[in-house]
Amino acid sequence: MEAIDTEFELSQREFDRVRRLIHERAGISLSPGKRNMVYSRLSRRLRSLGLDGFPQYLDLVEAGEPDEQVEFVNALTTNLTSFWRESHHFPIFAQYLKRRGASKVWCCAASTGEEPYTISITALQAGVPIKLLATDIDTNVLETARAAVYQADRIADVEESVRRNYFLKNDKGQVRLKSEVTSQVEFRQLNLLDASWPLRGPFSAIFCRNVMIYFDKPTQYAVLRRLANLLEPGGLLFAGHSENFSEAKDWLRACGRTVYERID
Repeated sequence: MEAIDTEFELSQREFDRVRRLIHERAGISLSPGKRNMVYSRLSRRLRSLGLDGFPQYLDLVEAGEPDEQVEFVNALTTNLTSFWRESHHFPIFAQYLKRRGASKVWCCAASTGEEPYTISITALQAGVPIKLLATDIDTNVLETARAAVYQADRIADVEESVRRNYFLKNDKGQVRLKSEVTSQVEFRQLNLLDASWPLRGPFSAIFCRNVMIYFDKPTQYAVLRRLANLLEPGGLLFAGHSENFSEAKDWLRACGRTVYERID
C-alpha cells in the first residue's frame, strides 16, 4: 500500500508500528484497510503536539509517556453507541432481574453512557435495584458519561413514557438523566487487557457488547475466560450482534440471541 500523500507521511512501516502498539496496549486488531482512519485520528495529535511526523510521535508513545499513552488509545477507540441499542437484550435482562432480585452488574464498554443508563432504566422499570459498574478504556467518553447530559435528538426514538419518566429537558436542546437513573451507576476507567482488574465479583450479569470484534481470537478467549470467572453461576453475559462465543462453550451456554449463561 502506498503512503498517504497529505500533511504528514504515514509509511507502511509506521502504520505497522501503530497496529502493533494499539494491539499491545488495548488488544485492538486494526485491519490493513484502516490506514486512512489511523492517519485522520493521529494526525490531530501530531498537530496538537507540534511534531514533524509519525516516527517522532510513535517514539513518544513507545517510550511510555503516560499522558500520550492515554491519548493514543483514546484516538483509536471506536465509540458507536445509542440508547436501547440492540434492544432485544433488555426484556431478557428485565425478566432475569425479576427472578434474580437485587444484582451487581458490569457494563464493560460504557462509551458515552447510553448503554449503562439504558441498563439502569431497565432495572428501574423492573422494580429491581442494581449496582452497576460501567467501565471503558477511553477517558474522554467517560467524562461525557458522568455528565449524563445529551442532545435531545439522542432520545428521539425512545418511548415517550421513558422520556417523560427518566429524562429532564433544559433550555439548550439537551436532556439530563434523572438522579434515580444515575445514582445506580459508577463509572471507572479500565483496560480489559490489564493484568488485574480493580473490581470485585461475582456479577449477576455482564454486558460486553461489540468489544470482542476488535480483538484477535487469542485475546478474545483470554478475556472471555476472565469474564466468565466473574459471573455467578447462572449469570448472564450479553454480547454484540456480530459476536459468537462458541469457543467458550465449556463455561458459557447460549440461551438467547447473543446471550450466554455461565455454566459450571
